[in-house]
Formats: sequence, structure tokens, C-alpha cells
Amino acid sequence: MDPRRLTLKPVRWLGAPAPGGLLLPAAAPSRETMYAPRGVYFDDRTVIVADSGNHRVLIWHGFPERDHAPADVVLGQPDFTSEGPRLLHLPTAVAVYEGRLFVADAWHHRILIWNEVPTSSGAPPDAVIGQASMDGVLPNRGGPVHPLGLYWPYGMAYLAGRFYIADTGNRRVLGWNGIPEGDRPPDVVLGQPDGYTGLENRGKGVSADAFRWPHALAGDETRLYVADAGNHRVLGFSPHPPGDRPADLVLGQSDFNRNFELPHVPQGPRRMRFPYGVALCAFGLAVADTANNRVLLFADVPERGAFYPAQAVLGQADFEASGENRWQGVAPDTLCWPYGLWCHKGRLAVADTGNNRVMFWELVA
Repeated sequence: MDPRRLTLKPVRWLGAPAPGGLLLPAAAPSRETMYAPRGVYFDDRTVIVADSGNHRVLIWHGFPERDHAPADVVLGQPDFTSEGPRLLHLPTAVAVYEGRLFVADAWHHRILIWNEVPTSSGAPPDAVIGQASMDGVLPNRGGPVHPLGLYWPYGMAYLAGRFYIADTGNRRVLGWNGIPEGDRPPDVVLGQPDGYTGLENRGKGVSADAFRWPHALAGDETRLYVADAGNHRVLGFSPHPPGDRPADLVLGQSDFNRNFELPHVPQGPRRMRFPYGVALCAFGLAVADTANNRVLLFADVPERGAFYPAQAVLGQADFEASGENRWQGVAPDTLCWPYGLWCHKGRLAVADTGNNRVMFWELVA
């Protein structure tokens, strides 16, 4: 895509309105409010949000026709005003694959699955990945690192027939050929030499085949992108790896062996600080550069090499600024600690965590 045409505008605001200035939108649970949402998914029929701080998932049937629209369904709580961990403990990612709803129940160390997107509140899940039963909530099933356990699974993706989980606490990415059923071990482990190791950066330092905090995943039929937040970078694999191997691409760092961070100075279009979200869109690659309070857009999606510059930025006036809400006020085009991203057609959804909301941006023709 021509980078000169890579312009997006905010078109919908879910969550409570901002009272003015730098005061944040309300976070107490209701049908309209959110508290630090970290994940979002939408398609032609539904919008789904991981309302992480309220330990619940909110569902809208159809794309909301107005800002601050109330949700239709809540999961994880008995009603729209309850809070605290119950079924869910800090859910961080949501998505629909093959008609089934997947929720990364991160602090219960599992992925929950509903066989269809619920149309009524309180529907129980039908299956679980990462625990031996629905009752299990311990890291690695209460034992050491092994192929069937999870530890803070913050992200997931279903790409080219492979189901991936960002097993963040175990510093690895797991991949199954098809959606796993029962206790089937992963077919691919990235970031560790085997399924029984969980060392930060593989125990050897920053490299092309290691992660510190793999947090979010995105891609298509030929590409896999991993937001390695703790190393302040995004790694890319092209084609999809058949097994553990080094990445082909690094964004945010000048080479594969660095995890440089220099806060509170102009970052420019190449550097990142804690990129927690990534999405591959029709118009390019979007990266939630979380600690810089911005989303970077790469019109020419790279597959190999290092340190490519972004062509556009959301949330800031230019590539030099990085302030929360531009240090001015909560507005439709500002950001405060953006986490989850999701693209569908010409729209990009941003879980704007620090602002207790989800914002939808639309490509300007």
C-alpha cells in the first residue's frame, strides 16, 4: 500500500466517556464500562472484548451503532455489575476461530473454549487448553514446565491451520497443527530447546530464537509475527516454522541480539518500548508500542531483515512524541498504554488499556 495513503481516523468508542482533561473514563463494572481491557476481536457479526480488570468478557452482537453502547452479553461474572476473579482471572485475548470463541484466561493459565459465541450471559465454556480439567488453575498444572502446561498465556492466533499460544511465563510460543483436542502435546515449540524448559531468552541472552515476554501473535498463511514485549521488539517468521528455529525479521531493534530501551526520549519510527500487541491488516502491520502510547503502522510489511521504520503512527502527533494522551486529555485520537489489536477489513480495533476503552479506527479512502 502507498504509505502516503496510510491514514486512519477514530470512528467508534466503546467504554465510558471521559469526564474531561486527563481524567480517565469510569471503570466500575456496568454494561457500558471497562477496566483496563487488554484484548479485542470483531468481525461482521460480533464485537468481543477481554475486560481484563473486571475479569470478564463482553460481547456486542453486531457492530455498535453509537459510542459507549452497552454490551449484550457478559461472561465470567453473574451480571454486569459484579467484579473480582471467578471463572476468569485477567483474561487478555479473545478471538473466534471456526465459529468457536477462545478466551486466554491468563492468570488461570489456560485457554477456555466455547463451541459457539454465546448469545446469553453466563454460558459456561465447553473445553479447556492448558489444564487437565475445568477446575485446574495452577501454572504448568501445578508442576514444572512441560508441553501440556501453560504459564500466563497472554496471546493466541490461528494461522494457516495452526493454533498458536504465546505462553508468556514460559518464554515460548506453542503451535498445534489444527485446534488441539484433549491432552495433545504441541507440534512446535518456539523459543526453547524442548517442551520442558522455560528460561528467559533461552538462558543464553537475546537472540533470534529466544523470547523474554512473547505476548501477542499475528500473521497470515505464510507469516507469523510475535510481539516479544520484554525485549522491546517484534519477531517475524516466514514461512511458518516447522520447528524451533531463528526468526527472519526483527522490528524495534537494530539486530537480533539487542533489547535496547531508552525511555523518556524521542523514539522515532524504528524503536519500540514494550510492544504488547500486533495485528496484520489489509493495509499493513500494526504494532501496539505500548509504553510509547502509540500504534505504529508498517505499510510495506517486511518479512526479513531488521530495524525497518514505520510509515505512520496513531495516538501521537508525530514519531517523536510518546506521552500518555499526549499529556493533554483523553480524546478519540489519543492513546494510553494500548495493548490488544485486531483488524477486520478496513478497520483496526485498539484495546486502549490505560483509558479503560476500546477504540475503532477506520482507513481513510
